[in-house]
Amino acid sequence: MEEQEQDSRRSAVVYLGNNEVKSQAVVKYSAAPPASTFALLQEQTDLKLPPANWLRESAQLGPAGSTVLGSSSRSKPFSSFGMAYDFIDCVGDGVDVVSDSENIKKLLKIPYSKSHVSMAVHRVGRTLLLDELDIQELFMRSSQTGDWAWLKEFYQRLIDQKWQRKKKSKEHWYQKAILSKFLYYSINGDGAAEPVHSHHSDTDEDCGPVEYGPSWPATFNSSTSDADEHECLENPYALGHVTSVPKEQNLPTLFNEGENSQGLRNDFVRNILWTFEDIHMLVGSNMPIFGGGRYPAVSLRLRDNNKPINVLTGIDYWLDNLMCNVPELVMCFHVNGIVQKYEMIKTEDIPDLENSNFSTRVVKDIAQNILSFLKSNCTKEGHTYWLFKASGSDIVKLYDLTTLCEEDPEEKCQNPFTLPVAVLLYKVASNMILKKKQNRKHYGTIRTLLLNCIRLLDEARHAQIIASAHYMLSDLFQLDEEESAEEALRAGGSEDSYSEEEEEQEGDETSSKPSDDSKAIAVIKSVGELSVPEKYTSTSPIRPSGVFPVLQDKEERCRHVLSYVLKGLKAIDSSIKKETDLPSADPHTPIPLKYEVRVQTGAVQKHISLLLRPGSATNSGMIHGSWQHRLKLQFFLKASKAYYVLSDAATNLLKFGRALRYIKLALQCHDAYCSISSSLPTHVLLFHSQCLCLCGDVQLMLAQNFSNRAAYLEEYSYQTQEDQELLHCLHRESSCQAFIMATDLGSDPEYQLFISSKCYEAANDLLTSGSLQGLQPEQLEQVLKRLGNIRNELGVFYMNQAAAMQTDREGEMKCYVTAAEQEVWKKSFSFFENGMHNFEAISDDTNMALLLCNMGRLMRICAQAHSGQSDEHSRGEFSPEEALYYNKAINYYSQALCRLGGRDRNTSVWDSVNWELSTTYFTLATLLQDYAPLSRKAQEQIEREVTEAMLKSLRYCDLQTESARQPLYQYRAATINHRLASMYHSCFRNQVGDEGLRKQHRAHAELHYSKAVSLFLSLSDAPCELLRTLLERVAFAEFTMAGQSSSAVKLKTLTGALDIMTDTRHAFSLIHKELQINTVLNLLFCVSSTSSGLNRQEVKRLIGVFEPSFSFLLLQLIKMSTTSKRKSSNKDEDRVNMYRQVYSVLLRSDKTAPLVSRIALYLQLLEQLAPQTGSVPKGPPP
Repeated sequence: MEEQEQDSRRSAVVYLGNNEVKSQAVVKYSAAPPASTFALLQEQTDLKLPPANWLRESAQLGPAGSTVLGSSSRSKPFSSFGMAYDFIDCVGDGVDVVSDSENIKKLLKIPYSKSHVSMAVHRVGRTLLLDELDIQELFMRSSQTGDWAWLKEFYQRLIDQKWQRKKKSKEHWYQKAILSKFLYYSINGDGAAEPVHSHHSDTDEDCGPVEYGPSWPATFNSSTSDADEHECLENPYALGHVTSVPKEQNLPTLFNEGENSQGLRNDFVRNILWTFEDIHMLVGSNMPIFGGGRYPAVSLRLRDNNKPINVLTGIDYWLDNLMCNVPELVMCFHVNGIVQKYEMIKTEDIPDLENSNFSTRVVKDIAQNILSFLKSNCTKEGHTYWLFKASGSDIVKLYDLTTLCEEDPEEKCQNPFTLPVAVLLYKVASNMILKKKQNRKHYGTIRTLLLNCIRLLDEARHAQIIASAHYMLSDLFQLDEEESAEEALRAGGSEDSYSEEEEEQEGDETSSKPSDDSKAIAVIKSVGELSVPEKYTSTSPIRPSGVFPVLQDKEERCRHVLSYVLKGLKAIDSSIKKETDLPSADPHTPIPLKYEVRVQTGAVQKHISLLLRPGSATNSGMIHGSWQHRLKLQFFLKASKAYYVLSDAATNLLKFGRALRYIKLALQCHDAYCSISSSLPTHVLLFHSQCLCLCGDVQLMLAQNFSNRAAYLEEYSYQTQEDQELLHCLHRESSCQAFIMATDLGSDPEYQLFISSKCYEAANDLLTSGSLQGLQPEQLEQVLKRLGNIRNELGVFYMNQAAAMQTDREGEMKCYVTAAEQEVWKKSFSFFENGMHNFEAISDDTNMALLLCNMGRLMRICAQAHSGQSDEHSRGEFSPEEALYYNKAINYYSQALCRLGGRDRNTSVWDSVNWELSTTYFTLATLLQDYAPLSRKAQEQIEREVTEAMLKSLRYCDLQTESARQPLYQYRAATINHRLASMYHSCFRNQVGDEGLRKQHRAHAELHYSKAVSLFLSLSDAPCELLRTLLERVAFAEFTMAGQSSSAVKLKTLTGALDIMTDTRHAFSLIHKELQINTVLNLLFCVSSTSSGLNRQEVKRLIGVFEPSFSFLLLQLIKMSTTSKRKSSNKDEDRVNMYRQVYSVLLRSDKTAPLVSRIALYLQLLEQLAPQTGSVPKGPPP
């Protein structure tokens, strides 16, 4: 019956006089039945006679009672490893020592005992594993097989020159036999022991010469046949499936069945977590424990009444009871095998027994000194240390057998501990990875464990473990996390990776070495030193954890991952045997790739279809489902993810050539994955869609930055040696050509945009079909957004191409629209329409509005293409096709505004669409006004359409909102009002007969002139437009005066016209200031400035209109004032005199004077008239 006691915590504190030791025992595992009472033997019971149940299997005794017939009481050489495998959580940080209880007792008795001590010591993290190293058994085996000959020679040369195997005495076997019989007699129950008389009462003597030592495993690096090697890989050391997600990993147990045959099984009846003072130990014990009644737990001991208990025996009994937390000891005394009496002794009284008196504090000091000594000197993980004390000697020496083995030129690492140590390192690391709440601070420890594991193993023999370790190393570097150096340092990392040199430096601080033995790395000169408190302190303690490199740079992190992936793949490839293996490739020679010439789109479509099809055949000869197959799948996926992260990082750095190279490698890894996988798991398909999206992103960026193609081509062509070697590993399984078209660096942006679109389409197809349908709505939304965006980019590309074709056609004076233009329009419109469907599927109104805006622009380009020319210098009338396309554009812009709903949802997009809609209305009205289709429509109809379009454009002019476009809106509104005023002015002049309609036109003209002047006055960069509007308004007043009959009315009209003329001062002041600035710049730089927006020719033309109009107004005012019948006042006379004076100066002015001087004169004359007319200078509003 097995019993697991994980939480049964039983502690005891033992007091002995002034001494006190703290001991706590927690039973981790027990295979013994509940303790039962022991049978109290009658006096004079003859223990030489075997009981009836002798040597029968007994759960109560376990292996303790059968020592005579072969199960030696000595520890097996790998007993600590068996416990470590079973309680892997304790190894590394949990405990200080893992060992058999017999080994612990032997170490603590060193100062009291003259017997030899020989133990193997191994370090795993903070834990030391102690095992008995039976030199006699080892050398007996060496004489048969030749293994460890170097150690035998070393032992004979420096330690025991006359070594020979020592045989056990008959007394030894006699004592063992009666102890076994006593324990069987003591079993209480149905099988109560009774003496059995035998003719062979000296059974023990017959068995005396027989000795069965510990079972040493075969040398792990001895030559084996291929079949044996295959069996070794497939059965005893088989690794299971290893996945990329730590919580889903199923890291296997090595030596699952082979442990029994290799001596690696945990054979102890109970495993106990024993805390002795501050030392935590995991010990194995086979001591029988009895109990029941008033003795809940006791241990049984058999003693010769003629031999008193000595110190060694007392310590032995005391430690056994402490480890197993047994409070009492029952001693049975005998004389020549005849039972005499029993005696009960409490555990805390054992140190005070007569002839067995010892100090528990001294034992505690011995334990602490030995542990400190070992921790200070056994610093290298994976090394086998030998702690040795010769029989009768007071000197304890520590040797590094691994170093001695490596120094022997003829030895080939024949160390039987190598593989168990490596496997334990692997198990501890995998256990730490599998912990759900694992902290990054342990990553350094895990990395150190795995690196030491790999260092110990031979790739040719243990490729599976090495490959798995490399995979776990690659998994430590999280590719999808961002971590700052500060966070990593807080977590226990360092900026330097773990270094073996640091270990060597730590190991230098050891105890002094004697001159006669330079091979020992540390020496205890006298066992008496161990009894001195704190004589040995851990001057170079075992690392609490290894350090993990802090890699802020994503590329460096990924390079570490790829390095481990490459090493793992090489280990796998070395284990695959195939008769028709691929020829070895030179890793320094790039692999020639067969690029296909792009002739037509159909070839591209054919290759893009491969994006969704997994491969079929495998080339390397792997067996499907084998460990090589499973690990290769994981390595290919890990490499693909690393290259994906590299590509994403390069994209963020705008290194698009490098990004394309990395995503190409990522997709090649995926191609190799597909070629050996019968089916693609969901997470692989999801990652594949991400790769395709990133490939589409990179191709899009390359198209948008096509001018830098030469630099991108150089980045794309570069390849590291590591990448080349990884490609060679990939090519063992696949040609890696499935994605060659998708990752090609195209020679024109159209092709790159097309490839980008196809990548997004393939990603969309993956997410909307099969097992992924409806599984990742967020990722699908991102793909649809990208798909809509690339279709918008293609639509814009073809739209710009259409605009360029139109410009070329106009330069060639061709009036008709070519078929090529129409084809480009169709392509552009088709992409815009498909993009609309993508954005509509995810309810992205903003992007839909932008696409509608682009469709409106496309319609305007189509309208412009239909603007025919009537001759070589002027265009014809506004055509119906133009009107059709402009109206379509207006419809798309209006839909865009409806999609947005309001300005508050997306201000920038709303303003852009609003501006384009206003512009379209304005362009339509302008063309309709300037190139009126009088051959098809009446003037009045055209005027109504112009007015309607102008007013709609004016409605979308946002004059109130402060923004960058506000001045543009003001200028457009002023221009619209000016054009409307001019149109009504023209209608007023041309209208005959209908006086009511003429008055209406006159009122509209006055209104719009007034609004136009007000808006132009608010602008500081439109003086010419302001001046033109004022002059037109003066002309309108003059035309109005011509139709008036009353002199008083005419005089009033002329005075109003002069007031309008006086308002030109603001326009002239702006023009004068601009001209002065230009003059200064000309003088400073001796060049004519063209940076100003002022059109000097336009100014001259306007002056040519201004002077005659000004002169006419002054002359008419002078005439009408002098011929008036009304008696004039002094004020009137002064005003007329002023008119005469200004008129005289204007007539005598030099018409050839510089423009600046003429404008300065106009300003002076207008200023003189301003007080007379009562006009107030107008400027921009505050």
